[in-house]
Amino acid sequence: MAWDFETDPEFQKKLDWIEDLMREEIEPLSHLGMAVYSTEGRKRFIKPLQEKVKAQGLWACHLGPELGGQGFGQLKLALMNEKLGRNNLAPSVFGCQAPDSGNAEIIAHYGTEAQKEKYLWPLLNGEIRSAFSMSEPTGGSDPLTFKTRAVLDGGEWVINGEKWFSTNAQYSKVLVLYAVTDPDAKDPYRRTSIFLVPTDTPGVEIIRNVAVGAGGAIGGGNEGYVRYNNVRLPYDALLGDRGAAFVIAQVRLGGGRVHHAMRTVGACRHALDLMCRRAVSRTTRDGRLSDLQMVQEQIADSWIAVESFRLLVLRTAWLIDKHKDYQKVRKDIAAIKVAMPQVYHDVATKAAHLHGALGVSNEMPFMHMVNSALVMGIADGPTEVHKVTLAKQVLKDYQPDNDLFPSYHIPKLREEAEKRFAKDLDEIKAAYAGRARARA
Repeated sequence: MAWDFETDPEFQKKLDWIEDLMREEIEPLSHLGMAVYSTEGRKRFIKPLQEKVKAQGLWACHLGPELGGQGFGQLKLALMNEKLGRNNLAPSVFGCQAPDSGNAEIIAHYGTEAQKEKYLWPLLNGEIRSAFSMSEPTGGSDPLTFKTRAVLDGGEWVINGEKWFSTNAQYSKVLVLYAVTDPDAKDPYRRTSIFLVPTDTPGVEIIRNVAVGAGGAIGGGNEGYVRYNNVRLPYDALLGDRGAAFVIAQVRLGGGRVHHAMRTVGACRHALDLMCRRAVSRTTRDGRLSDLQMVQEQIADSWIAVESFRLLVLRTAWLIDKHKDYQKVRKDIAAIKVAMPQVYHDVATKAAHLHGALGVSNEMPFMHMVNSALVMGIADGPTEVHKVTLAKQVLKDYQPDNDLFPSYHIPKLREEAEKRFAKDLDEIKAAYAGRARARA
């Protein structure tokens, strides 16, 4: 039986190397702003770091060796990602940035050799970007309400519809599109299919780019609002089988939800670290903030919340490694998806408040964190949906008990217990009576 909280010494060396790279090279780059994300910036700053990561055998670790990764299990990935989650640049440096990592994963699993040659290897090498074009402006991410249609015309698909929040659409080479192909299928989850759509295909129109959070110019964000106007694709643009979109998407989203949670652990720990530094550094007329009981309470509550969330994430990762089946871990994945935005929001809000006016400025990360927490409550399925999933998974282990009524159930159980242990009770009563007589 193995049950401990220690990391293998060899892998700990890798984690220590990641920590050093984060602190000495990646985090300083984040202060350069958008210059890092430009074509020239990625060439000068990101590419050299990616080569260092590859030399350490830490590139795209979520993928198997046949795809140039390490095939790490989810537990190792969790320990890695909680370090990468401290900084938005880190996933790109390690070849696991969303949405490219998830898109590459499903192309690897379901793509034809031609599709892999055209999209997978360039994605894995960081040569191109991709977008996941699923949710819609009128129906969110519920596949049963999708209006985007793909209709066969001879040997080609003709696609019409609109998609909402297709991250990185403006920079992408390929759009991973979710569209209805069989609206009358008896099984509602067999009505949709996934297509690989080159972004420069005639009829693909990016209406505008939406920004997340307050501030900035309208149209200046990174979430593509995409319209498909009679887009014609060859039949083999299908990814996987016709009608298999729901199954394919669950493969992508199941892992994605866990990895979001892993990185959120790192972000929460970063916020807590900044909170503690502030508490021991800032003085008032009554001494340091860290000497005030209310501040101590906030730090204690935040530490407990972050560590509890971290353990839940690590346990979920361990269960995935054990079962090798996301369906068997649905309850646990739903639980971390529910806990994630709440813990993130609460810790970031406390940290911002402790920093005063500085905390709500753009010179500290807390407002971005609060906004990200709200996003995490929506992305990959809203919190309410995951609560329903969690409750159903918990309740399925219980059977109805028609005798369970408060008016007589407890007395009945007591009566049964007294009958079962009558001999022992009689001996206890006799002992009490003997001691009472002796005292008299």
